[in-house]
Amino acid sequence: MEKYELVKNLGAGNFGVARLLRHKETKELVAMKYIERGHKARYFFQQLISGVSYCHSMQICHRDLKLENTLLDGSPAPRLKICDFGYSKSSVLHSRPKSTVGTPAYISPEVLSRREYDGKLADVWSCGVTLYVMLVGAYPFEDPDDPKNFRKTISRIMAVQYKIPDYVHISQDCRHLLSRIFVANPSRRINIKEIKSHPWFLKNLPKELTEANQAMYYKKDNPSFSLQSIDEIMKIVSEARNPPPSSRPMPGFGWEEEKKKRKIRKMKKLWRKRKKKTSMRNK
Repeated sequence: MEKYELVKNLGAGNFGVARLLRHKETKELVAMKYIERGHKARYFFQQLISGVSYCHSMQICHRDLKLENTLLDGSPAPRLKICDFGYSKSSVLHSRPKSTVGTPAYISPEVLSRREYDGKLADVWSCGVTLYVMLVGAYPFEDPDDPKNFRKTISRIMAVQYKIPDYVHISQDCRHLLSRIFVANPSRRINIKEIKSHPWFLKNLPKELTEANQAMYYKKDNPSFSLQSIDEIMKIVSEARNPPPSSRPMPGFGWEEEKKKRKIRKMKKLWRKRKKKTSMRNK
């Protein structure tokens, strides 16, 4: 689509807009219909924000939110799950984040600055990149002419240099939300609570994701919801760090035999070196 330039809009309907385009090289005129991509993207973005909101309420920032770290179940209306909390940090258990972690295309300017930052607001930026990728099918801060150039990507992130292609039809509300997310100064960036009250986010919001229903679900007396204590979580983490006895090397299962073989090879090598030195002295 980058080979075409927009001539004029021909008209709009309920599901899209028709535009007259001109091929940049051949100058041929072509009429194309664009269907707004926002509906499906919003459905998954609403779930993503709901999940991130819960993590933040538990004082956990993810720090590596991206499309690849979301899973969909097999239900007719797929439910989104956030995964891979390897870079996550708790404000209860840990210090304020300052290390540069995450996936380059999704990292916010303050994370790249190598100073202390608010992990929750950095998550908001990553959510914005995820939304952009769902809408456009490309990363917002990659150079279209040199997408693999990491330095260019970083400089474009720091300058908040992005553009929504002409061939992608996105509503003004959606554009406004992206412009509020992609703000270099985190103190001026929209936060999760504000996103949840944004007009574009609220449109066709599933009933189970409304504030009232979320509050009902996360009540401690709700039998369908169980909240683990910090002690329980730390115990599980501690157990995960120590491999069970069955995963340790066992005689006869190859591990011990391999160690013996390596030891024998090492001894043979030393013996050859000594033999060579002795023969050289005798000469």
